[in-house]
Amino acid sequence: MNPLESLREEQRSAFLYQVCAAAEKSTTRAELFRRLAGEAEAQGAIWRAQLTARGGSPPGPFEPDARTRLVARMVGWFGPRRLRGVLSAMKVRGMQIYASPDAATTDLHLPPVAGAPLEHRHKGLGSGGNLRAAVFGVNDGLVSNASLILGVAGAGADAKAVVLAGVAGLAAGAFSMAVGEYVSVRSQRELFEYQIALERDELEQYPEAEAQELALIYEAKGLPKREAEQVARRIVADPEHALDTLAREELGLNPGELGSPIGAAASSFGAFATGALLPLVPFVLANGGNALPISIGVTALALFAIGGTLSLFTGRNALASGARMLALGAAAGAVTYAIGSLVGVAVG
Repeated sequence: MNPLESLREEQRSAFLYQVCAAAEKSTTRAELFRRLAGEAEAQGAIWRAQLTARGGSPPGPFEPDARTRLVARMVGWFGPRRLRGVLSAMKVRGMQIYASPDAATTDLHLPPVAGAPLEHRHKGLGSGGNLRAAVFGVNDGLVSNASLILGVAGAGADAKAVVLAGVAGLAAGAFSMAVGEYVSVRSQRELFEYQIALERDELEQYPEAEAQELALIYEAKGLPKREAEQVARRIVADPEHALDTLAREELGLNPGELGSPIGAAASSFGAFATGALLPLVPFVLANGGNALPISIGVTALALFAIGGTLSLFTGRNALASGARMLALGAAAGAVTYAIGSLVGVAVG
């Protein structure tokens, strides 16, 4: 790694830590950021010494660039919690303390029990989260295309126009979802790869400083200082698992949930298209007069089923969840049908 670039990274991190400390209302978290600023300055001093040893000329006092000044201003406006994704991308550690309301005292990613397989260490929302995302994708396609079809039908369009609008809505929505998911997953993976490369270099250059950073985060989450330091040193001493833990605790990234951008895009496309196809099929297969009520019936059944499926993730009663989803979808469909009717009368 280039010592000059690393020095500037640490200087920027120290500056943003101080900004976060000034904006944080919690004294515990503010103290964490101030101590992390001190660690970043210490690590910057190491890179400065290496730069000097190589015959380089150390830069002058740190001057934040336009991007850093903008982020600092936004942190002052909105607080570190709301900017944690941006701050993580700019090498500000400890954002995992904002992961949940109880993050200050829970969600410690401690070293695995000896002999435990790596793939079983972090079971959680991986597969369940993927299934939930697929269900929401189907729901998005169903509600958006059903509403579009009802709006066009409400304007008095014939079956051919409804089919054309439905196919266009399906294609546009599915491709939009796929592109958005690809960009999202790709950006997250690029962030992870960049940040984990920095962590790998820092572990090699100053493992003790990395252990101290990690100990500060554990201490802020509720571990006693001595225990936090012991846990951090034990983690850093095990290179096989250190990067994984640092990614979770310092960066707030879960390596196990970084899927393939292409796979995520294909899944998003398929889920949306499946939902969008349901209200459209009756207009393709049924007679013109019967297509609309059949489409409404199919959509209603699908909405209820989706609501019931989501109860698996929320713990709510399946019937109540299904009824709520049906009511929300019906409201969206009724509004778009009414708008279509008004527009049809106005231009007719």
